[in-house]
Amino acid sequence: MEHITLLVGVVIITALVFDFTNGFHDTANAMATTISTGALSPKVAVAMSAILNLVGAFLSVEVAKAISGGIIDESAGLQPEVIFAALVGAILWNLLTWLLGLPSSSSHALFGGLIGATLMAVGTSGVNAGAVMSKVLLPAIAAPIVAGLAAWAATRLTYRINRNADEKVSGKGYRAGQIASAGLVSLAHGTNDAQKTMGVITLTLITVGALAPGSNPPTWVITSAGVAIALGTYLGGWRIIRTMGKGLTDIRPPQGFAAQTSAATVILASSNLGFSLSTTQVCSGSVMGAGLGRKGGTVRWSTAGRMAAAWGLTLPAAGLVAAAAEFLARQGDWGVIAVGAILVAGAGSMYLISRRKPVDASNVTADDLDAPATAAAAPACPAAQIVTVPAQGGPHGAPALTPIAGGAPATAGDAGSEPAATAV
Repeated sequence: MEHITLLVGVVIITALVFDFTNGFHDTANAMATTISTGALSPKVAVAMSAILNLVGAFLSVEVAKAISGGIIDESAGLQPEVIFAALVGAILWNLLTWLLGLPSSSSHALFGGLIGATLMAVGTSGVNAGAVMSKVLLPAIAAPIVAGLAAWAATRLTYRINRNADEKVSGKGYRAGQIASAGLVSLAHGTNDAQKTMGVITLTLITVGALAPGSNPPTWVITSAGVAIALGTYLGGWRIIRTMGKGLTDIRPPQGFAAQTSAATVILASSNLGFSLSTTQVCSGSVMGAGLGRKGGTVRWSTAGRMAAAWGLTLPAAGLVAAAAEFLARQGDWGVIAVGAILVAGAGSMYLISRRKPVDASNVTADDLDAPATAAAAPACPAAQIVTVPAQGGPHGAPALTPIAGGAPATAGDAGSEPAATAV
């Protein structure tokens, strides 16, 4: 029993680590357009998003119940090792896509991990195929399309209504509207994504008999999951914020407002229905719709194509990693330790690689990632350098050395006869 209790504790901690990565991976969903249009400064934006994520975690438990008792059959005899392996697959995929700056789905990483680990552990009997189709795959296809069409229509309507208005004046109003709509997306993200970790922890407690099948998440589970995702959000997934805010399309304040309002509406509606959709896919779809909705607006389809490829790979990739981790973890204590070591080594390696070219609040909106550092280091006159020339008046006929600024050294005549040069 002590071994089971210890393992359950490890699984819960790993679930909260996943929740943390989910937070910084998905900060871009709410705040990328708000930051890129200048409606909020980067640090204020992520702080606001973190608070509202925490609040949203307490508003509903429908998505958590769909995970703890819908997609995976809780009566199939699953062990905590299975859930641990699923979380390892999801975390590693989250970190890889964060490193690449790709806004992939944390939700689908978790689902892929759960499905892959369960299939390896108990076979197809442990997965509810109907629930996977209706709660995961169909929303994954429909949600970004619906959000994109809504954002496209809202953007077209917005520009039509304001076609005779002064762009600077209306821009200020839309920036204020963006702050409100970004807050709504953050709140919606808390009601959807924070619940996924609640569902995983609840499923773990059910597998060891600590909770009855069909139970709602306990209050301490809701609180811990909300705090973990809020902390991750506050740190900010700057690489993905950059892709969503600048890499996908050029967003102006009216488009940002339309995109965020459309995304929030779709996410909140799905949370009430218990659909565990990907907030990343919804927000990406709405950004693309808003980009196409403005006359002359464009979408960078090469970036969109890389994102779509990541979306398609998320479920199978996370599932394969989780299946391998489950096979290793079932070998006993040494297997669980080995899986944990692989997770730590993989996470540490990706973090160290990311530091070679860091993206943070200071350069997330820069066209060149090195722009802030270059600007700070550049002298007022780039070509200037300090050189010395002989000047009159040195002791015992020796030339005095006088510094000047210039791109090339000055030529001096006979020592002691050439006047001292002046700094330019």
